[in-house]
Amino acid sequence: MTSAPVAVAQSGDLAAVQRHLQQTESMVASFTQTDRAGKVLAGTMTLKKPGKIRFQYQQGVPYLIVADGRNLHFLDYQVRQQQRWPIGDSPLGVLIDPRQDITRYAKVVPGTDPRVLTVEAHDPKRPQYGRISMIFARDSAAPGGLRLQGWVALDSQNNRTTIRLSDQKFNVPVNDRTFRWNDPRRGGRPG
Repeated sequence: MTSAPVAVAQSGDLAAVQRHLQQTESMVASFTQTDRAGKVLAGTMTLKKPGKIRFQYQQGVPYLIVADGRNLHFLDYQVRQQQRWPIGDSPLGVLIDPRQDITRYAKVVPGTDPRVLTVEAHDPKRPQYGRISMIFARDSAAPGGLRLQGWVALDSQNNRTTIRLSDQKFNVPVNDRTFRWNDPRRGGRPG
């Protein structure tokens, strides 16, 4: 049984995460991505609400992940393939849909460092959409008093992807053209 002070603190922390997500209209950050095999890729992540995110990988990596406001696309230019999912069918939906009320499907994960807050989100009614554990650092200068440090996404096949962010810039101007891309099936290059 959870004690009342702990439950109140967790409720306050979850509300702070909700504020951070609502107050973050855009973000640009460097990222490193580690997959289940330990392979590390790097690049730039750009987010703009509602519903847009782009993972532009380092030069020489033929992948692009981009959400255009409706769908999340994984593009592999080397083999000329595209996969697409509705944004809400992805763990990333929690980051890019400001209308979501995470207090309905998220919980604070207890930790030992009071400067760090971890929140796990998943929809138990739709386990096929996976889960995401977001890691925040307390930072009064960031939206909602929290700085998103990264996340661990676990898809429905238990494939784990870890994203670490650095050099975060919140609520900066982002052009909508950032979320355009070239179709790899038509011989397009990463756009």
